[in-house]
Order: sequence, then C-alpha cells, then structure tokens
Amino acid sequence: MKGLKGKNVLVTGASSGIGQAIAVRFAQEGANVAINYRKSPEDAKETEEMVENACGEIRGCGVENILIQADVSKEEDVVKMVATVVEKFGSLDILINNAGIQTEGAAHEIKIEDFDKVISVNLRGAYICAREAIKHFLSCPDSGVIINISSVHEVIPKPQYIAYSVSKGGMENLTRSLALEYASHNIRVNAIAPGATITPINKSWINDPKGKAEVESNIPMGRAGTSEEMAAAVAFLCSDEAAYITGQTLFIDGGLTLYPSFREPWSS
Repeated sequence: MKGLKGKNVLVTGASSGIGQAIAVRFAQEGANVAINYRKSPEDAKETEEMVENACGEIRGCGVENILIQADVSKEEDVVKMVATVVEKFGSLDILINNAGIQTEGAAHEIKIEDFDKVISVNLRGAYICAREAIKHFLSCPDSGVIINISSVHEVIPKPQYIAYSVSKGGMENLTRSLALEYASHNIRVNAIAPGATITPINKSWINDPKGKAEVESNIPMGRAGTSEEMAAAVAFLCSDEAAYITGQTLFIDGGLTLYPSFREPWSS
C-alpha cells in the first residue's frame, strides 16, 4: 500500500495472534518492524522468523526488525521501549497498540487486582504508549499514525468479562480524544474492532467444533475472521490511502454488530 515502505513501526503484543499478523504484514509492505514482547524473547521468536521470511520474499527489501521487551502496563518500560525504537531505527512513524489481556468471571466476584490488571494493560498501557509516541511525532515533520486494536466489545457488552469490556469501551474514547487533540499536528489516530477471530486467545472455542459452530452461528457471514484480515485493515489505515481518516473505529466482524438476531423479522 502507498506510503508504508521504509516506515518504522512498533507493534505491541506482537508475539502471536493479531499482533503477529500485523508485524508480518508491515514487513511485507517494506516497513521496519519493532516486535514487542512482555516476558521472554523466545515468546517472540516465531514472529521474528515470520517477519524475516516475509522480507525474504521481497527482493532487496532492506527491511529491519528488532525484538523489544516491555510490559506496557509499566510506564518506565514503555518510555524505554519507545526511546529504544527511535534509537535503533532513527525515528518512529507508526504505533500499533495491540497488547491486551482478559480475565473471566462474574462481575460481582472479580478481584479488584484482576480488574486493575486488565485495565492497566488494555487501556492505561495503550495510553502510555500513545503518549510517548506522540511526544516523538510532534518533533517530526511528517508526524505519525496510531492504531488501537479494540474489539466489538467496545459496543457489545460481554458478561463475565467486565474488565475487558470496560477497557475496550474506554479505548473508543481514547482513540477519538487523541485524534481530535492532535489532528492539527498531522497525527492520525484510528482503531479497528475485530469480531470473533481465530487467534490463540480464543482457542477455547476454536478447538471445540461445537463451540466454534455456536460462535459462528451468531455471525451473519457465517465464519470467524482471521488475523491476516485484521492486519490488512491496519495496513490500510496506516497507509497514504487513508490520509484523510482519523478518529474512527473500523469494525471488522463479519456483521456481528448488525444485530444478527434481526435477520429474521420479529412479530410486533
């Protein structure tokens, strides 16, 4: 896509799933990719190999990649991470806020420390990463782009996952608020909201034929999405093709947010 080759991209939570697919897609587009992981570099080794293989398919692509450890819920880690990316690549052009976790349980039984942990990673962490990226963007003539990886659950309540739902609801306003505040600085901020997607975090229903069928029965298109489909949308929103788009959340959900129970007319 136009305008991605040679860009410097940081993808948080890039060890697997959607984050991994995004890292690979940017490498395919000729961008340099910083692959963030939280614990061990071994966790991100697969992503690194996939990024390198993607680049290898492009003759003379000259793409660079680095592995970078950081827990996005820790301010000091994020400050160091962004500074390291700028030092290694010379600049940062695109931030993908993908890191996220969830915890399950009845809302009245969730421990406050578990609630706080999800908010700290999914929402607070996304804000800290955005804050540090924006500081750098403001010093650059071409400014930059931020994409937040939200969820259909920013608008669809998710019982048993109260912290996750709250974090994604907050991410919608984080996206819109940052977009409005920094639009005049040529900093674009958008989000994608994936629906049911085939990723390791969803293995509980992906690996269960009955569970998978139940999930997909609620999707008008009749199937779950793929990480690669999410990555394609992210690449578009970061490209020059989307230069006039900011403050938006693009739902990529096979129609899940179209009130699928209304596919058949209700009696009134």
